[in-house]
Amino acid sequence: MDNQQPMILPRRTLHSAPYWDGAVRGELLLQRCKDCGAYRHPPTPMCSNCTSLETEWVPSSGRGEVFSYTIAHHVVHPAMAHKVPYSIIVVRMEEGPYIISNLVDCENDRIRIGMPVEVVFEKMTDEVSLPKFRPA
Repeated sequence: MDNQQPMILPRRTLHSAPYWDGAVRGELLLQRCKDCGAYRHPPTPMCSNCTSLETEWVPSSGRGEVFSYTIAHHVVHPAMAHKVPYSIIVVRMEEGPYIISNLVDCENDRIRIGMPVEVVFEKMTDEVSLPKFRPA
């Protein structure tokens, strides 16, 4: 990384730490309300369905479909300059919540709404792995 900009890494919070810990292990975890069973993402302290504060982390199937997408053609941060153009996708997970990520192993012109995808993990550092998706 001689002339490259520092990587952009997610910020761990009290509520997101289990999500990022799971990602390092290659496991996509989702929050689920212990009272009503609703899944949610991104992690929050309260269920938006029933306002319960009781939550648990459960493994996701890792499968979903492309709900929406865009292709980034402009450099928005110097650390991303070498990736342009790249996809930004919204995945509707089998469990219900939506996750914003990137699609890998797929040419940008082949992305389609409804495309089945599955999670993969990109190791950024020993402490951070990012969930990405590839065509299923």
